[in-house]
Amino acid sequence: MKIPPRLISLTIAIGAVTQLSAAEEGSGKVTVSGELKQWHKVTLTLDGPFANEQDTGPNPFTDLAFNVTFTHESGSPKYVVPGYFAADGDAAESSAESGTKWLAHLSPDKNGTWNYLVSFAKGKNAALDGGGEALEPFDGQSGSFTIADSDKTGRDFRAHGRLQYVGKRYLQFAGSKEYFLKAGADAPETLLGYADFDNTIKGKVPLKTFEPHLQDWRAGDPTWKDGKGKGLIGAINYLSGKGVNAFSFLTYNAGGDGNNVWPFVDRDDKLHYDCSKLDQWGIVFDHATELGLYLHFKMQENEMDDDRRGHTSDPGRVPESLDGGKLGPERKLYCRELIARFGHALALNWNIGEENTQSTEEVADMLRYLKEIDPYGHLRVLHTFPNEQDKKYPPLLGKAAELTGLSLQNSWSQSHQRTLTWIQQSDQAGKPWVVAHDEQNPAGLGVPQDPGYKGTDGIAIEKGKKRENATTGDVKSKAYTMHDIRKLTLWGNLMAGGAGVEYYFGYALPENDLVCEDFRSRDKSWDFCRIALEFFPANRIPFWEMSNADALIGNEKNDNRKYCLAKAGEVYLIYLPNGGTTDLDLSGADGTFNVSWFNPREGGALQAGTVQQVKGGGKVSLGDAPSDTDEDWAILLRR
Repeated sequence: MKIPPRLISLTIAIGAVTQLSAAEEGSGKVTVSGELKQWHKVTLTLDGPFANEQDTGPNPFTDLAFNVTFTHESGSPKYVVPGYFAADGDAAESSAESGTKWLAHLSPDKNGTWNYLVSFAKGKNAALDGGGEALEPFDGQSGSFTIADSDKTGRDFRAHGRLQYVGKRYLQFAGSKEYFLKAGADAPETLLGYADFDNTIKGKVPLKTFEPHLQDWRAGDPTWKDGKGKGLIGAINYLSGKGVNAFSFLTYNAGGDGNNVWPFVDRDDKLHYDCSKLDQWGIVFDHATELGLYLHFKMQENEMDDDRRGHTSDPGRVPESLDGGKLGPERKLYCRELIARFGHALALNWNIGEENTQSTEEVADMLRYLKEIDPYGHLRVLHTFPNEQDKKYPPLLGKAAELTGLSLQNSWSQSHQRTLTWIQQSDQAGKPWVVAHDEQNPAGLGVPQDPGYKGTDGIAIEKGKKRENATTGDVKSKAYTMHDIRKLTLWGNLMAGGAGVEYYFGYALPENDLVCEDFRSRDKSWDFCRIALEFFPANRIPFWEMSNADALIGNEKNDNRKYCLAKAGEVYLIYLPNGGTTDLDLSGADGTFNVSWFNPREGGALQAGTVQQVKGGGKVSLGDAPSDTDEDWAILLRR
């Protein structure tokens, strides 16, 4: 049995642990804690059987199956929530590895009375495959509690409810019924390789401190263990304060690019989970939810997601892969633990894998298992290499598949085209996907730093190459800037009907995908994201009812000259990346339309251009922008 460095200073014999377990068996008492309000995190704690996170007979993660059925008094909804072993119930502070506390989290949809019923079984792999024998006196415990209305407002997701896939291109909040567009950070993927988390060790890159964001931590914000966590909590505060609403992270990268993030007690022990480290992760995730930040869980990366046949010069299973890519006990437990500990969060997606190389069957099996055990039905997405998309995505189209979205990796300049491709194909297959552009190629550059950041000029180009034709990563590309990202990546996705973007930081840049600790390196780009996100609700644009209509402005090829999103006959939104003007075909529309212009660089109120009204029934000219006619503008027409 391998004992990690942070375990305990004295080695306890296995026999001694076994003797203690009988003496310290829990009472079976159930307590319900947290803010007992709609959409808030409610925690049920069972004082259950004593265990240690490294036990093997039984293994508390695989062989002790703790589940709680929560049912609203009306009979609906009803959730079977997987629970988990939590050591002493305060492991984030105590770093405990043993105890009698077992937890299950609910984020209740309704106010009123909720009833709970505990199921607790013991048997080989009972937590993964069912079965086992009921374990007394813990099995069958029941009771109830009362939920009041939420008192939250603003960005806090608890004011809006759970984000749900509702069979459309956009997620919808179950409470407010608003639809969701995202923009945020796709880097660093090693965000959880953080020095203040227990049992987190340096891999291929140093552990992060997020020292630049210590200034963003505020009195009253969460910490653990006498003030740890301030750097990362401050980084989360900064992103929220900039007005973006998403960030991503790998939860397992052993053997990968960073090789410093895993949820286990030891890198290579995939059947025993680190209670204190995961509790500390949970503090960060809960804080992000309160600040209105969507959690993008990247469950694995291609370096260790399967046997990689045909994808590497090193064929055969990599030791770090879970069950060689198949849905075996390691992978089932991994899915279960993430859902049990973090599935109560209101806004998240499960990304099957970054640059995924599993077979279609392996992906489909994992998708089905996630759907089966996630009581809340969170979005399930897939990410793979650009040149693999046309092979990996089509077999997962349609109503029979359990894939509900995509996390695209493509050139920054192909955001519009590739987003539109998968929106159209999923629509035609009868199950629309939520399509986001989350990684911008070339891999060496991605989204550049702001001009002036640490003396850089903000131009994305590989060092030593000519600006007019630079080889950047694996793509030949002309030099580009944050303004090009705003135009073709951010607005390119949104105008295709996409769900939004996350920004990847290329490996050739100082603040990159593996070592970034300063989100201020893209401060101005976050402003552009905020401006776009605020534009749609501020101007009551029903984007969830609109579809791409580039052909109406003479762009049948859907290239990057100009974009159109329309609810035919009612609302038209046009984006001009390079300024100028355009005609719009209103031959199928009746009535008069008001014409307004919006500045996506500065935001603010709608402005009047040289044409302020047009009539339907034919092709119309929309005139010129209020100013800066060679810059990008959006044009809004409303009947």
